[in-house]
Amino acid sequence: MNYKMILFLAGRIVLFEALMLCLPAIVSLIYGEGCFYAFLVAIALSLALGGALWKFSKPKDSVIYAKEGFITVALVWVLLSAIGALPFTLCGEIPSYIDAFFETVSGFTTTGASILPDVEAMSHGLLFWRSFTHWVGGMGVLVFAMAVIPDMSDRSIHIMRAEMPGPIIGKLVPRVKDTAKILYLIYIVLTLVQVVFLLFGGMNLFDSFVHAFGTAGTGGFGTKADSITSYSPYLQWVIAIFMVIFGVNFNLYYLMLIKRFKSVFTSNELWVYVCIIAVSTALVCVNIMPISGSFGDSLRAAFFQVSSIITTTGFATADFNLWPGFSKGIIILLMFIGGCAGSTAGGLKVSRVIILFKTVRMEIKRMLHPRSVSVVRFEGKPLEEGTYRSVSFYFVLYMLCLFTVILLLCLEPFDFETNFTAAVSCFNNVGPGLASVGPMSNYAAYSPASKLLLSFAMLFGRLEIFPLIIALSPGTWSKK
Repeated sequence: MNYKMILFLAGRIVLFEALMLCLPAIVSLIYGEGCFYAFLVAIALSLALGGALWKFSKPKDSVIYAKEGFITVALVWVLLSAIGALPFTLCGEIPSYIDAFFETVSGFTTTGASILPDVEAMSHGLLFWRSFTHWVGGMGVLVFAMAVIPDMSDRSIHIMRAEMPGPIIGKLVPRVKDTAKILYLIYIVLTLVQVVFLLFGGMNLFDSFVHAFGTAGTGGFGTKADSITSYSPYLQWVIAIFMVIFGVNFNLYYLMLIKRFKSVFTSNELWVYVCIIAVSTALVCVNIMPISGSFGDSLRAAFFQVSSIITTTGFATADFNLWPGFSKGIIILLMFIGGCAGSTAGGLKVSRVIILFKTVRMEIKRMLHPRSVSVVRFEGKPLEEGTYRSVSFYFVLYMLCLFTVILLLCLEPFDFETNFTAAVSCFNNVGPGLASVGPMSNYAAYSPASKLLLSFAMLFGRLEIFPLIIALSPGTWSKK
């Protein structure tokens, strides 16, 4: 295994985090906040650690394979979260480092679960930083680095495959670096378009960027304790629509740019995604109408929360803890499904759900007709057996990891609904759960051990299990 290359790449990304930390430092300086100095300390530590790894780990061989790609991604995400937590603690706004680590992991993994009881008391610099981590983590930290660092060459489709969510990851164009640039260019343009729409609705510039970062990364950190509830219906509609947009596979936007509209509008995943949102919105709207007052309010609340949960953003305009059991059941189901592959959303992904259903149907058909030849087709093309088998294996591993987290979390003195939805929400990078971790509550009451457990659950969910499992496996580091 190419250890030096792993450390070399990790050093480059840690140096890149120092550059990222400059933005919230500038925001703190503009608002005259003392947290500016906390950011300077974090920047200095990033430069020192990143510089040391970069200088003393220069590899003779720059080639990396799948194993190195997975380990690099796992190591980098843990390092970035550990360093990114420092400004919260150094500034004193989150005194406990474990709490700060939880908040930062929640930011980078675009989960949006928080331990903060009073978000509005935070400084502008830290509010900007926690939402900016959403934006960078949404598309992928290493993918971002591949797009902007000049000499990050094509050595690693493995890094993109390890970091980008979904069962099938490919290149839009022959060079990986160019693919990363295209994805981030689309990402940046959509983010800026949302900022403009928010400004039109009367939201100030700072809040517009913070909420655009949270929407684009499908993260959910904002500037108010009640999330989006106190904003106007126009702003709620804008954020809801953009949540849906960012839950779509970004490859489809590229196909639209090159005028391959037929490929876009015949996408199975896109149509299933849209249908799930439409049907869920209709069902929730009808179910909550008796407690919402009017059809318009019910429709807006239903569409917003369905969009927020299926895209794993976690913004809220209503306390769905108070909704009927049927609507809460739909919310929990959407937590599992998630958005499309190749988007910034979490969860299982719509593509995997489709492939799983088609695989089950194929196996039932084989049982009834043993001599028949069955093929699983996705997006009009037959899938290789290895692909749908790997999706089935991922689902089994996903359920095993999730239920392990639920079981360990049940050691906490909370009701089962709280612990179950906390585990499901963090593992699927959603943010809010039900009961004591509902949309108007937070995770502060959990013990430090459980916060660390949920932090790693968020990392497992965002990186889709394999990078961390491979990195933590003793056999990975064996010289045999």
